[in-house]
Amino acid sequence: MRVWLVIAAINGAIAVTLGAFAAHGLGGRLDPHALGTFETGARYHMYHALAMGLSALAMQGTAARAARWSAILFLFGIVAFSGSLYLLALTGSKALAFVTPFGGVSFLAGWVLLAVAAIRIKT
Repeated sequence: MRVWLVIAAINGAIAVTLGAFAAHGLGGRLDPHALGTFETGARYHMYHALAMGLSALAMQGTAARAARWSAILFLFGIVAFSGSLYLLALTGSKALAFVTPFGGVSFLAGWVLLAVAAIRIKT
């Protein structure tokens, strides 16, 4: 659980950093569409850093396995979805555009597994 909380916190810090970079450093350098793409990546990055933290907190008892896989899927989704949007916005290259939907599916699967973990938590 501790390792995943640390990973979630680091990803939250990275998301804030990249969001600030977009707001203050990229405004005059990217066209509005590319800037919006980058900001979408940062927003989903933050959402799923927080979700990863929730998954870490759910890693207990019979919920641990589903929660761990949820965190793994959120991390993969951040790399695939947000990472591909960052690269698309910064480079204009659509070479990795095929990866973005896999990241989105990973996010969805992570949420489903987080729900499964929540159901399994003994109160």
